[in-house]
Amino acid sequence: MHSRLLDRWNAISLRMKITGVTVLMLTLGLLVTGIGTMSMLKPVLLDQLDAQLSAASGANYLNTYLFGTSSGSAKIATDASPSDYFAALYDSNGDLVRTNWSNIPFSGRPAVPDHISVTDGKQLQSQGGYPLTSNDGRIAYRAMAQVVTLTSPAGALGTAIVATNTSQIDTVMASFLAIFLGFGVIVIIVGAGLTRMLVTTTFSPLREVERTAAAIADGDFGQRLGGATPNTEVGRLNRSLNTMLNRIDRAFSDRARTIDQMRRFVGDASHELRTPLVSLRGYAELYRMGALQTPDDVAQAMDRIEKEAIRMGILVEDLLELARLDETKPLDLNPVDLVAIARDAAMDAMAGSPGRIVTVIVPPPIAAVAPEPEEPGVDTAPLPVADQPVRPTNATGPIAFAGATLARLRRGRTRRSGSGGPLVMATGEKLISLSEAPPAHPALVLAEENKLRQVVTNLMGNALRYTASDSPIEIGVQVDHRTERAVLEVRDHGDGIPPQIHEKIFQRFWRADTSRTRETGGSGLGLAIVSSIVAAHNGSVDVVETPGGGATFRVSLPLADSTAAPKPIAG
Repeated sequence: MHSRLLDRWNAISLRMKITGVTVLMLTLGLLVTGIGTMSMLKPVLLDQLDAQLSAASGANYLNTYLFGTSSGSAKIATDASPSDYFAALYDSNGDLVRTNWSNIPFSGRPAVPDHISVTDGKQLQSQGGYPLTSNDGRIAYRAMAQVVTLTSPAGALGTAIVATNTSQIDTVMASFLAIFLGFGVIVIIVGAGLTRMLVTTTFSPLREVERTAAAIADGDFGQRLGGATPNTEVGRLNRSLNTMLNRIDRAFSDRARTIDQMRRFVGDASHELRTPLVSLRGYAELYRMGALQTPDDVAQAMDRIEKEAIRMGILVEDLLELARLDETKPLDLNPVDLVAIARDAAMDAMAGSPGRIVTVIVPPPIAAVAPEPEEPGVDTAPLPVADQPVRPTNATGPIAFAGATLARLRRGRTRRSGSGGPLVMATGEKLISLSEAPPAHPALVLAEENKLRQVVTNLMGNALRYTASDSPIEIGVQVDHRTERAVLEVRDHGDGIPPQIHEKIFQRFWRADTSRTRETGGSGLGLAIVSSIVAAHNGSVDVVETPGGGATFRVSLPLADSTAAPKPIAG
């Protein structure tokens, strides 16, 4: 029996339990209050009635209102009209000699005794008010005895009994009970409704917890809890659950990202290594089958094998670099001047492509004087566009990529007259020789210098690879103190990049033309490495069309003293 009741109780919802217990306690409280109030109210009303009876049982009251006289002693009148009080007079012998209810039916008359001695009267008087009923027992009266002095015979003592109907008290008690029950029912109903509403409102976050838990059980780990005040129990529960969910979500995200990186790494590596391996195998089979009969054929095959092996080695190095970037290790940050990196990159480009004009556009020195008029026959290099801030693209996200090798060894010697195009630098509006350039205003950023040089090397390599050998290239550096950023641009004047693939070119192993890439030696990782390294330095990279044709790659990095700059490693 007890276990069944316990099972039924446990089957009830918490909201129903709280509402039911609250209503039950409210009902019991009102019931106890009503019973206690009525038990205290009736004696008070009876005391008031006894006071009225005590006043009515005096001799003057009896003579004036019950017996028609006003003398100080009770007198037996021959005719007395009934009033709110019923009176009976007993003589000194104890016999009932007079009443004022002669015109009332016998059944409704107070049931007074036929004989009361003076001694009994004194005993009743000391008792005070006492209950009395009608002869048929249907009417309740309140009576009080009083020993009085009779006028006939003169000086004799008698007993007077005065009684009154208690219907007024009963009416008051009934009215009070009806009013109390009415208001009690209203209070219970309102209390039940308010309790239900309060419990529902209070537990609504718990229903949200329930729905969130169900969604998480279905695999949606992006659900979060909210809507509760933090300093409440439900609010603290939500905060703890959100913390737990954030950790779980991060753990699953890290796991999924690791698995995805591993799959992409394996897939990309197998895809990119397949082509050189097939070539190596093909030339090996040709040699084994005797198809390479002349020394020239063997030399040509060996040359192709060497190139494919070099390409495969570069791919392996880039893939290993990709794996290292996936680890997201902290960078060894130091102040780096983008102007110096731009100059070195220009020198490297000229060393590898002597017939190309490379222009470096740098910020003018702080104390620079007004520019001199342009000399005839000298072209002015276009300055970087600075009126529009660099907008980060989706290609600057934290995607781990590997890169190509560093550029050829940088050389600081000047060009001979017959060594090809000049290496020039633009400060302000005039082109000057790099060896004659005044100190430019530095563009300092916090970065790992080798990584930043790799970014510029990859961008320059991309420009050199996909433009004609005599096509000019500009490297521009500018500082925007308003946005606290430094911008490095690499401009070429080749065929350009279609706008619809501007976002895709920063994805690793993505190539618009795979055959063209293989012919130019690209692996599809250069721009992806640029995006990854720049993103690691809290920067952004995008590509726009060069005025007149070509592609302009813009790298935006926070200045060294900017709040957005990456934080150096604590020593």
